[in-house]
Amino acid sequence: MSTKDFIEKDFYKVLGVPKDATEAEIKKAYRKLAREFHPDANKGNAKAEERFKEISEANDVLGDPKKRKEYDEARALFGNGGFRPGPGAGGGTFNFDLGDLFGGGAQGGGGAGGFGGGIGDVFGGLFNRGGTGAGTRTQPRRGQDIDTDVTLSFTEAVDGATVPLRMTSQSPCKACSGTGDKNGTPRVCPTCVGTGQVARGSGGGFSLTDPCPDCKGRGLMAEHPCLECQGSGRAKSSRTMQVRIPAGVTDGQRIRLRGKGAPGERGGPAGDLYVTVHVDEHPVFGRKGDNLTVTVPVTFVEAALGGEVRVPTLGGPPVTLKLPAGTPNGRTMRARGKGAVRKDGTRGDLLVTVEVSVPKDLSGKARDALEAYREATAGEDPRAELFQAAKGA
Repeated sequence: MSTKDFIEKDFYKVLGVPKDATEAEIKKAYRKLAREFHPDANKGNAKAEERFKEISEANDVLGDPKKRKEYDEARALFGNGGFRPGPGAGGGTFNFDLGDLFGGGAQGGGGAGGFGGGIGDVFGGLFNRGGTGAGTRTQPRRGQDIDTDVTLSFTEAVDGATVPLRMTSQSPCKACSGTGDKNGTPRVCPTCVGTGQVARGSGGGFSLTDPCPDCKGRGLMAEHPCLECQGSGRAKSSRTMQVRIPAGVTDGQRIRLRGKGAPGERGGPAGDLYVTVHVDEHPVFGRKGDNLTVTVPVTFVEAALGGEVRVPTLGGPPVTLKLPAGTPNGRTMRARGKGAVRKDGTRGDLLVTVEVSVPKDLSGKARDALEAYREATAGEDPRAELFQAAKGA
């Protein structure tokens, strides 16, 4: 997220909550909107996908008390078209450089406008930028986030699994120890003077900062570029991790694993790993939320007279369900606690749907019995109410 977006976007409006909304209200609003605009529920809808990104971005800020405080303070200063000096500041345009807040401002004392070094910290947590002064030249940089996919069997998705993931990412170059210089002695970038940022005008009487195009935001340049990384200080590396996928994940679900992404620079934290889960179908079982589903064939006699039916479960012993006399085709019964694992560790249910099985071949004895049954029930017409309803409509 750029500085400009952070200041100008109204995240409260995006989530449809007032500025004094509680954490619970923000969480409730986010969950409702996320369900409505989730890509899985709006396949091929680019507008819904963009809306989902806006909602996620807003929740990332407002859902974190620290980030929300920083955001509120920033909006109070710059949310209405730039910094506006107080009555005693005089007339004319006040050219205020946001780069001062992020580390390029005055040293010591009152700083820009008397704010001192503290105001820089308002944005520091969100933009991974430090306070004021020369300290920004050695500011740690967070590692990149990594996206990967994993395919699980139906059983693994229900019960959880530990899977190996081989990932390729950018990490500090081993040849130059991440300095970018083959001698290990990089120099300060002359363009940004080591800050890693350059200012650009954006109108409204103030400027914004972007990563330096020459040093790519590192603040350092290699006098003698490393042959392995061409002076970038970063090189591709592959590694295999054992990742625990929690029980109860669904097909298409995206899991965030904090700190499992690419390593950071200069002691910075690692990025995050995002794992998109794909789940294979099961030949017997299906799934509805936390419940599993299964269709069980029964004979006409079992459906008409009732009885006990053995039903398979996923990874466990079969259960026996009592079938009431006169059970219609398609009726669903419930085996409690035999479904998928929930977040709290409990299990959903197994939903058993009865399907009356009609034999293709009949023995002579069975045919005679059915003929006798037909004669005994000749006066009954199961379609009579259907025709009466059709006439009355």
